[in-house]
Amino acid sequence: MLNTTAMILAGGRGKRMDIFCHQRPKPILPFGGRYRVIDFTLSNCLNSNIDNIAVLADYQRASIMDYIQQWSAVNHKAESFSVLQPGNGSFNGTADAVYQNLDYLRKRRSQRVLILAGDHIYKMDYRKMLDFHTSVNADVTVGVIRVPISEACRFGTVGIDSGSRIREFVEKSPSPRSNLASMGIYLFNTDILAKRLSEDSHIQYSLHDFGYSILPAIIKTDKVFAFEFKDYWQDIGTVEAYYESNMALLDNSHFNINQDWPVFTNSASSSVSADSNTGRIVNSLVSPGCVVKGYVQNSVLSPGVLVQEHARVINSVVMNNTVIGSHSVVDRCILDEEIIIGEFCHLGFGSAQIPGVWDITMLGREVSVPSQTAIGRKCKIHPGIKVMG
Repeated sequence: MLNTTAMILAGGRGKRMDIFCHQRPKPILPFGGRYRVIDFTLSNCLNSNIDNIAVLADYQRASIMDYIQQWSAVNHKAESFSVLQPGNGSFNGTADAVYQNLDYLRKRRSQRVLILAGDHIYKMDYRKMLDFHTSVNADVTVGVIRVPISEACRFGTVGIDSGSRIREFVEKSPSPRSNLASMGIYLFNTDILAKRLSEDSHIQYSLHDFGYSILPAIIKTDKVFAFEFKDYWQDIGTVEAYYESNMALLDNSHFNINQDWPVFTNSASSSVSADSNTGRIVNSLVSPGCVVKGYVQNSVLSPGVLVQEHARVINSVVMNNTVIGSHSVVDRCILDEEIIIGEFCHLGFGSAQIPGVWDITMLGREVSVPSQTAIGRKCKIHPGIKVMG
């Protein structure tokens, strides 16, 4: 519907996510218990009645393809759902990823292309952006959000005139002059997109990236406008952002998941429950299939987590099928999938209580921690390691 095709960029390596993306692409990282990161962008499309969707996969593309096939099998609302890969080798930038798939766009014959990231957490009705794009007769519209000026150097920033037309676009300036940050959401008229990507492909030293190459150039030739988004949005670009946005789900004043704007995943179940005959759960998200026999507070648990008797999980994110042994404490940690924590262990030691100090303890996938082991804060244990007690 809406004569718009969505193209979701899901090809990055997620290097800043450290050990959590050694064995998986960032878009399918577990998030918010039973979801995956890319579920939020996919769900925004369906909830906005955009049913022509293409996911552009590169790094560990087989994992992306498997997940998207499962997701689309459960959620049948999309008219056209495709996973697109590099024609040769890898994509050489975000713009190159779309350029390599211009033939797909031409076959869709959509008037507009909505380019999205597969690693952002937010709820957005793209129809409002489409309406704005039409009302100002834009060639290109960029989704923007206001951030603290101290953080603006992490983003592309825009300078606009009184009519919201973008007059300046600078990618990750060390000294930004604006706190209007690009969200990595771009709405193009298809003919303009094809023309500008083709031009960029012939520039020898171009980075072939929307932020660094395409947008700074086209504000001089095309009508490029800013559409300001005023709700919660988080780029899952770092471990810190991943942890903080999971914690934001526990505070409904920041961000919440509800049936008014459902988040679809690859599971048909929509209930959230836990078997807690002897356990206690306080202010936490506990997914279907979890068994909590101990104590869980201010934490997010993915499906299949087992918290044994007298174990405590506090201020932590615990991914799928992880087991926490009896009398063990997990305090301010991120635990990847299929970790085994023995009995009487102590992981994390809570907050450092020092402003600005990052003190999360991280354990990679399939780590095994023997009983009576203590692992301090700010520790990082790589996937598959057998910790010596």
